[in-house]
Amino acid sequence: MTSPADTIAAIATAPGEGGVAIVRISGPQARRILSGAFRPARQGAEMTSHRLRCGTVVDAEGEAIDEAMAVFMRAPNTYTREDVAEIQCHGGEACSRAVLRRVLQLGARLAEPGEFTRRAFLSGRIDLSRAEAVMQLVGAQGEAARRAALRQMRGGVSFFVMDVVRRIEGLLAQIQAAVDFPDEIDEAPVAAQVRAEVGDIAAEVARRIDPVGARILVNGASVVLAGRPNVGKSSLMNAILNCERAIVTDIPGTTRDVLSERFELDGRVVRLSDTAGIRQSEDAIEQIGVERARGEMEGADVVLLVFDASQALTDADREMLAQADERCILCLNKSDLGVVLHESDFPGREVVRLSAVTREGMDALLEALRLRLHARVEEDSFTAERHIRIAREALELLENCMRAIDQGFGPDVTSLDLYRACELFNQITGRDASEEVISSIFANFCVGK
Repeated sequence: MTSPADTIAAIATAPGEGGVAIVRISGPQARRILSGAFRPARQGAEMTSHRLRCGTVVDAEGEAIDEAMAVFMRAPNTYTREDVAEIQCHGGEACSRAVLRRVLQLGARLAEPGEFTRRAFLSGRIDLSRAEAVMQLVGAQGEAARRAALRQMRGGVSFFVMDVVRRIEGLLAQIQAAVDFPDEIDEAPVAAQVRAEVGDIAAEVARRIDPVGARILVNGASVVLAGRPNVGKSSLMNAILNCERAIVTDIPGTTRDVLSERFELDGRVVRLSDTAGIRQSEDAIEQIGVERARGEMEGADVVLLVFDASQALTDADREMLAQADERCILCLNKSDLGVVLHESDFPGREVVRLSAVTREGMDALLEALRLRLHARVEEDSFTAERHIRIAREALELLENCMRAIDQGFGPDVTSLDLYRACELFNQITGRDASEEVISSIFANFCVGK
């Protein structure tokens, strides 16, 4: 069982070789432990709060462990709002572990995963949604995910949720007044006002609930190249990545498995997958590749359906077109070889004519892909799975409240859903979160954060 009376320590930097490793200490004994482990280069120099000092980390006998920089930071102006010390030693496991062992010898306890951030939460420095954003920022894949995590860490989710709670509490106060003073307050106008305000709140919450958009923002989008053999899928992959990643030959069936690469488009991570040409084949290995291609298409966020623009549509092309849904962008490749297929041949479809060899139309294709990803991602949406789940439950309660008002139920009935919705929203910020929920969140943190 952890205790705030403990002084905790951990290596706060990633394992492996590096220029610098940081050993972080937090708790009431942080200054004493730092004084026992660190000797400033200038004798008699005091460890003034928030001032970095050069010196040496020493063992119990006074022998040097490593040359280092150290800083002491007095509470409450620290990450945890406790006294905090950091020792910046040379990177690499040998140095950092030796420094950590010395700190533990002096009375610190090895921190549990996420314990530094948990102390920041328990001290009131950050709420639960901001604490979760810390790990989202650490694990951010792509510039857009970094911006979203930073926005949440600075209170983007918190401010929205707190405003929603404030508005609902205001409605509950109006309802309670109508119940307590029925002779002075007419319920009908109050019900109408509550209905309108709840409707506005529900619309704002619903707009921020987009699991697919959140996944694309946090983990990246899946974009799949598909089509029959020899339409130029692999050449198109190389053109998008601007490097020779996929093998290109004139032999049908060259690509037999899924080949994936990651790249960034406007700060959003994209996993681009080249797949086997879809056709009937007696080759068992090629059949497996075709099945995997179909599976990749089913799970893709965007499908680049590639056709050979220099040839008329085949039966296989028409079959794929018949199955194409709104996720598909039709790519008329090989336009440098003479155009047989035109955009007008595909009414109602998004079509890009291009050549992977000459790069004609590549800018148009990337712009079409960029617009697709922008359309799926609202940057102020909920991005954490826990937040989305809670917001969905709360939205259902808000909708129940509106239905109850529409059906003529009294305020004593409609207020029950609003009370419960308030409780759910408070779970996002941690105001009403259980110890079990809090512990499960911080268990997913890395040690040292």
